[in-house]
Order: sequence, then structure tokens, then C-alpha cells
Amino acid sequence: MGLFDDSTLNLLPHGGTVNYYGVVLSTADANRYLQALLHTIEWKNDEAIIMGKHIVTARKVAWYGTKPFQYTYSKTTKTALPWTPELLELKKLTEALTGATYNSCLLNLYHNGNEGMAWHSDDEKSLGEGATIASLSLGAVRKFSFKHKTTKETVSVILEHGSLLVMKDATQTNWLHRLPPTTKVATPRVNLTFRTMLE
Repeated sequence: MGLFDDSTLNLLPHGGTVNYYGVVLSTADANRYLQALLHTIEWKNDEAIIMGKHIVTARKVAWYGTKPFQYTYSKTTKTALPWTPELLELKKLTEALTGATYNSCLLNLYHNGNEGMAWHSDDEKSLGEGATIASLSLGAVRKFSFKHKTTKETVSVILEHGSLLVMKDATQTNWLHRLPPTTKVATPRVNLTFRTMLE
């Protein structure tokens, strides 16, 4: 049990709600799901248009959903693939734990600690205001950080193998989040972010 393994505790001091549930899968199940997702998900290098330049990331992504939802961010659009059996199982588990329902999942594959994610918010209009996003982590243990958009306050949490973090309410409006790179991690991490696209 870590410092924040209490799903009722809000990690943010104000302007949003982030709950860390700690580890929600047994090590055996987490290992099994990690291997299954590494081998069955249709991973592709992420693409973005930044300052007019077409960037291809080392990090890989995949987009799945109940329908072929279109998801646009960083000026590129993805179309959701149908759920795999493992994703459906993890979706049901996440829904049972969080009391919310989700119709889509954006997956990230970080091959090692050199790969991370810059400060951003998941505030696309397709998610609606006050969206609940449930983030399930498998594989390498990584630090995850939040930064308030105006006060610049920061909060960090260590995401463990098989753990669940939920961001909701005004979190995306007021806070940025990132996965900082680290030289200390040499193994992959898969992150599943369950979300609800507006119909």
C-alpha cells in the first residue's frame, strides 16, 4: 500500500479530482494482461502536427471503442477499432471499481523510460466537460505529474503495475498532466485510458 492507495482521497488541492486506487489486479493477472496487450493490440507510432511539422513518436498508441468513434488530437484523427476480449474484461473491471461507464479506450505503449508524454490536458470537445478518464497502468512503474494551469502547483504520484488512477470533474480544465521521461526504467509500460466519447 502506497501513500495514496485510497480511492476516496483527492490528490489535487483544488480545481479538480484525481483518485488513486492503487493496485487493482493481482501480479499474475497484471502480467498476463500486459503480455496479451503487447501482442494483440494494433500498436502504431503516434503522429502529431506540431508548429506545422509532422512528428512521429517512438511511443505507440491504439484506439478502441464500442463504435468506430473518430478521435482527433494534435491535429490527427484516429478511428476506433472493435474491443478485444482483454480490453472488454479490463473495461468491465474499471467500470465496476469506478462506478462510471466507458465507451472507448486510448492505449499508450512506452517501450522504456526514454519515452514519456509532455504536459497536456485531455480537454477535447468530443469528451465533453468534466469528463471522467480512468487510467490503468501495466508494466514499468512510472511517475505521473499534474501541474495547475495558473498557479503552476505540481502534484506527482507513482503509478504501479496493475494500478488504477481516475481523473474527473474539472481536472482537465484546470490541470495539465504528463509522464516525465526517466533513465532509470528499461522495461515497457502500457497505459489504458478509458473514456466516454459524446455520441
